[in-house]
Amino acid sequence: MPYIGRFAPSPTGPLHFGSLVAAVASYCDARANHGHWRLRIEDLDTPRTVAGATDAIFHTLQSYGFSWDGDIIYQSKRHAVYQAALDQLKLQTTVYPCTCSRKAISEIATQTGLEGPIYPQTCLRQPIKANSPLAWRFKSASQPVTFNDRFLGIQTQNMATEIGDFIVKRADGLFAYQLAVVVDDAAQGITHVVRGADLLSSTARQIALQDALGYSHPSYAHIPIVNNALGQKLSKQTQAAALPLEDISQQLYQALVFLHLRPPKHLASASISACWAWAIQAWANSDRT
Repeated sequence: MPYIGRFAPSPTGPLHFGSLVAAVASYCDARANHGHWRLRIEDLDTPRTVAGATDAIFHTLQSYGFSWDGDIIYQSKRHAVYQAALDQLKLQTTVYPCTCSRKAISEIATQTGLEGPIYPQTCLRQPIKANSPLAWRFKSASQPVTFNDRFLGIQTQNMATEIGDFIVKRADGLFAYQLAVVVDDAAQGITHVVRGADLLSSTARQIALQDALGYSHPSYAHIPIVNNALGQKLSKQTQAAALPLEDISQQLYQALVFLHLRPPKHLASASISACWAWAIQAWANSDRT
């Protein structure tokens, strides 16, 4: 199959250096493998979407020399597709309705997993509350999920004990990231996912959903995340600075340094096209491909 990769930013603010590192890694991997690089706007969580952020993302990517293939997907326009996937899961009885609030779960949970309290399957074992907003949870299997990360090697996660039954549609009516990303990767024909290691723990959930929906598994590769001086992941929540639209080659150079590609110092003042030519060739010559 031809290589198809992607970059999927959320328009909750401007792109920052951590975004750049992820974009550079996925772009280099796609181009070094003579593949396609697709763009998806993950604007599913509409309350967190910032006005003008999508246009700013496009402008920044173009200014930094990125070019994408095919049509852009906007998650906010795909609710009917996600609902169809959820309906399929309902027919398979791999999901169930839940009326428990986060506060209630924190009070009744007896185990803590990778992302907080493990849901004790209250609504699977007893009737749900009447006249309460419904979320939908996916049943986590007891057998471990194992996959081979291209950069990190064999990874295994027992979702039942480390994650628990997870949300695929929220009580406020919004579809959850885990379901949307799986449906969209399948729709865009994604064969390779290169992204930050902060999403490593999500991979088992996505593989489980792919299996339930009859989708193939992309190849996964997770790169180190960029932290600030306090050791926090660079993000909008930690007030990461927006990528500048000047000295772009210097920013690309720093991203290549972070990715351990050992770029020559003169690249920091070279043309953007020269930076990309060097970066893609260096990635192709590395052990990452």
